[in-house]
Order: sequence, then C-alpha cells, then structure tokens
Amino acid sequence: MKLGIVGLPNVGKSTLFNAITNAKAQSANYPFCTIDPNVGVVCVPDKRLDVLAEMNASKRVVPAVIEFVDIAGLVKGASKGEGLGNKFLGNIREVDAIVHVVRCFEDDNIVHVDGSVDPIRDIETINLELIFSDLEVVEKMRDRAAKLAKGDKKHLAEVALFDKIKETLEAERFVNTIEFTEDEMEIMKTVSLLTDKPVIYAANVCEEDFKNGKLSNQYIQAVQERASHENAEVLVICARLEEEISELSEEEKELFLAELGFEHSGLDRMISTCYSLLGLISYITSGEMETKAWTITNGTKAPQAAGKIHTDFERGFIRAEVVAYDDLIACGSMVAAKEKGLVRSEGKEYVMKDGDVVLFRFNV
Repeated sequence: MKLGIVGLPNVGKSTLFNAITNAKAQSANYPFCTIDPNVGVVCVPDKRLDVLAEMNASKRVVPAVIEFVDIAGLVKGASKGEGLGNKFLGNIREVDAIVHVVRCFEDDNIVHVDGSVDPIRDIETINLELIFSDLEVVEKMRDRAAKLAKGDKKHLAEVALFDKIKETLEAERFVNTIEFTEDEMEIMKTVSLLTDKPVIYAANVCEEDFKNGKLSNQYIQAVQERASHENAEVLVICARLEEEISELSEEEKELFLAELGFEHSGLDRMISTCYSLLGLISYITSGEMETKAWTITNGTKAPQAAGKIHTDFERGFIRAEVVAYDDLIACGSMVAAKEKGLVRSEGKEYVMKDGDVVLFRFNV
C-alpha cells in the first residue's frame, strides 16, 4: 500500500513524514523545500505477530508494510504547471490513497503561502487542482472512446461513463463520490484518476491544543463538515508532537501517550484509518522459519489470498487450514486448537477474515 502525503507548502507535510517514517525529509519554513518526493517504508504495528512468533519459536517476524510518499507542496495553478505542479500531480497518480495535510493552527512564526489560516480554502485549492487535472484526462479519454465508438458500438458505454465523470468533476465533486454500476466498475479498473482515490484529511494542530485535549477547534470542525460530504475521513494529528514521539523508545512512547490520554500514536491511528478506508485486512502465516502478516482486500477468497504468497499457491490451491487468531491463542498451540476442532479445512470459496492464521495446501 502506497500513501501520498499532500497539501499546500508549509502545512506540516514533511514534519509529519519525518515523524511517521523516522526518515529525515527536508523541512523548512519556505515553500517548495521538498521537490523530489521522499519515500519511506513503515511497518504496520500488529502485536499478534509477536505473540505467534513466540508460540512457534519463529526465527523472524515480518510485518505488513506501508509506503509513504512525501509529495511537494501544491499551489493554485498546479494543474497548469505552476510550482512544478504537473510533476507533483504525476507523483500523486501513483499512490493508493491521499493523506491531505491541512493546517488547523495559528502560528505567526510559520509562513502560510496564502497569508492566513483557512483550512477550507486550502482544501479547495488542492482539490480544484486535482479536479482540473482529472478533467483534462477524462476529456481526452472521452474523445478517444467517441472515435472508437464510430466503428464499434461497445465503446458507447465508455463515452457515457466519461460524460458522467465529467459532469461530476465540473460540479467540483470528486469521482470517489460517484456510485458506479458493475459494468462501469469494470471500465474504471483501466482508469487512473486523482479524485477517485480515498482521502484522509490530516488536521494538523499545534502542540498546545493537542496536549490540552483541544481537538475540536473551529478549524477542525470545518474540516470535519467538509469531509462528511466527500466520503473522506478526518484524523486530528500534531505533526510536531508525532516527531517527538518518534524519537522515544516503545516504553517511553506508551508512557507519553498515556499522559496525553491516547492509547495509540497518530501513526497507528493513521494506518488503522487507511486500512478501513481501503477495505484492507491481514491474515497471518506462522511457523518455525517466520511469522508474517499478509495484506489483502476484505472479501478476498482463499486461493487469491494464497496467491499473495506465490502464484503457484493460487494455481495449485487444494485447501486452506484456518484457525482464528483468538481461538489459537486461547488454546495455546496449533495442536491444542486441532484437538478442539477449531482448525478448519476451507476450500476455494472461503472468504478470508482479518486475523486468520493459515496454512495453505497446494499441488503444482
């Protein structure tokens, strides 16, 4: 999974990136201090892996990972090339979801590219550039489909779909707000649009507000209201505080978060939100060699889940021996779980569940 961190210059993108990846992207008080995207890989926290690794004396633990991309600040006119905008928009096109950092704090010492703090104006600036870029793409695809339809009527469905998308974009709404039919969904699999990607608004607040529990100021409320009409999520976060937390040991981090009244860090909450937004779950394989988490889409059947490990597993799938994580832990071992009849033999139609501990049987 690849997440793109976007926003106007000086809203805290690189600070947040540094915090969640422990990388050191350049962060400074001037626009466009980030030009080429910084990339960092983050392990998905999952305490279940450590428990299973200890149970099976695994030699290594391999968590699922997320790739974060710190994309340079966009400005008004980006879709026309302003501020190296076309390059930055191209970077966004490659990600699975967008983390849109929005400034929700006052600070005279940090320059705002538009001279004042207004999260809704900032959101509209970025969103309009994404919409303008998509409009240009859709118009070209529509023209191409219309030409093809003259010789083959099957392309008329594409023309109708692109007209539908164009109408939505011209109304300044994202493509991800459209309810597509099954046939339209098939066509959309071949189309990559910026506004079709899931969005999380990361409402960046100051340290004082975060430490004092003021997580519902007028700026945040405005962002939440906006997101409610866009199928978007809102995550209140303090980039500066997350950067401090990233420097702590696990024990220090837990104590610090407890003092703030939080059970999870902003990174953990962001990952959880991303998984939910993208409809992702994890299943686990565990043995003496390794314990590993595998990320799949909710609704994936057993053979396709096996294919995540190796294509041979899917091609020669026989069955999956499955036990729920909680049942396995309650029994204390796989042997005990089998004795109690909790290890099931599932076939090709089995739909995987989060936390399934699996051994795939295959023959090629």
